[in-house]
Amino acid sequence: MQASFDFTDKVVIVTGSTKGLGRAMASGFAASGAKLVVSSRKQDLCDSVAAELRAATGADVLPLACHVGDWDAIPAFVDAVVERFGRIDVLVNNAGINPSGVSLSDTELSLWRKVFAVNLEGPLRMSTCVAPVMRDGGGGSIVNIATVGAYSGGPGVGAYGASKAGLINLTRTMSKEFAPWNIRVNAISPGPIRSELTDGAEAMTPGFFERAASVTSMKRVADTEEIIGPVLYLASDASSFVTGEDHVVAGGMPRG
Repeated sequence: MQASFDFTDKVVIVTGSTKGLGRAMASGFAASGAKLVVSSRKQDLCDSVAAELRAATGADVLPLACHVGDWDAIPAFVDAVVERFGRIDVLVNNAGINPSGVSLSDTELSLWRKVFAVNLEGPLRMSTCVAPVMRDGGGGSIVNIATVGAYSGGPGVGAYGASKAGLINLTRTMSKEFAPWNIRVNAISPGPIRSELTDGAEAMTPGFFERAASVTSMKRVADTEEIIGPVLYLASDASSFVTGEDHVVAGGMPRG
């Protein structure tokens, strides 16, 4: 088998792909020839990003809104993708939230449930709906986007870190259950990457980027484009014997 990052005729879904890491990953897949599904909660944003990617790359891009925290909305979303493209080869579960930093002192149970619905239950539901489609098409690759913070935890990110830690465990479980269907499942745990999400952290706690950079070996935070190589690798046949793993992309930041 010849390793390649050519996604020509491959159908790729990236959730949460209208901004930040998701937008960068979508751009990488589009530039590599994929038939791409751009998705987030708002259809107008999906339409705008899809138009930009088509203009920049010539890719076939389907803008399709879906709130991954809505358990019952996901099957219709998957059906719409299959109706348009006939198959699904790659799923990147990227959509995630950390509303205003939900800490252990927050007693509003609905906040915790909202975070877990999007960050953990969404990838579970999306993956179990997509997996049979991949199976019938000969296999595929699922990549879950976690965080290096899942290993260490920290104040103000209790729900976010716990949900992403659960996602890493779920990745390992899915990799075993889906292996007979020729579906590989891996995770990526990014470290400090400058995006809309981390810009919010900097606004809430000035100096966030400086502190985050100081604990990496490379003494800097990353740009969103630096996630493209790792996700293309895990989505492609270049990683054909890799499953059940979490790949930390954090510039040497310790996991714990």
